[in-house]
Amino acid sequence: MTGPLQDMRWEVLETRLLSDNWARLTTSRLRVTMSCGTVQEQWREAYDRGDGACILPFDRERGHVLLGRQFRWPAAYNGDDPFLVEAAAGLLDDDAPEDRIRAEAQEELGLALDAPRFLFSLYMSPGSVTERLHFFTATYGAADAQARLGGLRDEGEEIEIMDIPLKEALTMVEDGTIRDAKTVILLQYAALHLMPED
Repeated sequence: MTGPLQDMRWEVLETRLLSDNWARLTTSRLRVTMSCGTVQEQWREAYDRGDGACILPFDRERGHVLLGRQFRWPAAYNGDDPFLVEAAAGLLDDDAPEDRIRAEAQEELGLALDAPRFLFSLYMSPGSVTERLHFFTATYGAADAQARLGGLRDEGEEIEIMDIPLKEALTMVEDGTIRDAKTVILLQYAALHLMPED
């Protein structure tokens, strides 16, 4: 690394496990040497749930995208509408990202994918969450989008499948109906690169 932070150093002094339920929550005491030479001790928490993958299926001919709407407890906890419109996604669970996203598309959207296309990997909340999300797109057609409900009931999922115009989805971002970061990123990518307006 070059630049003003190249001389910054850190050392882990101790790590404590706070929770190991659905994911691991740890707190670590660090000794950080700032680039100016100042030394600080800092406590930082990390929520480790593993990496994930997400996908936006798109139909260029009709100008449509395939999304899902499902219950999300953290949104309800915040007092918001808990039924979020999202791109299909899931944790890798030791699978390769492409394999996992094929399975998620089938489980959540009822969609068998031929060739998902990898776009990029991003940290979604790097201040506290370790997860890297691998982003994909894939093509589909009207005949592929017949299912109305998806999700794995034994995992508590029930997902409304939404085959909608990209323009409508972008309007849903503007009016606050779509509030999920990964979905906004994928919709903006689609508007810029997959189905740009002439």
